Amino acid sequence: MGRKSPCPEEFRKDAVALYRAADGKRTYAAVATDLGITAASLRTWVRKDDSQAVPGGPDEGGSEAEEPARLRAENARLLKAEKEWQLEREILRRAAACFTREVK
Repeated sequence: MGRKSPCPEEFRKDAVALYRAADGKRTYAAVATDLGITAASLRTWVRKDDSQAVPGGPDEGGSEAEEPARLRAENARLLKAEKEWQLEREILRRAAACFTREVK
């Protein structure tokens, strides 16, 4: 069918979990860019994971085996969000300092 992915299975599962953790708020391209992969690869992995999902499985976040991958993805998402907030805070601090100088 195609060649084997150079990415380890655990990385692929984490990437899928990270995309799903975004809950539709981020595109394939945005998540893929953060991970250094192509959007097409991520899309393929998500679709493959969807097709392998067992109908009628647990509705509450998956099995215990999936929990570490889900938590790693959530942790990565939170760390990225924290970096963005720190950058925004620094930009606002600089803008406030500049505005204060102009007012005086």
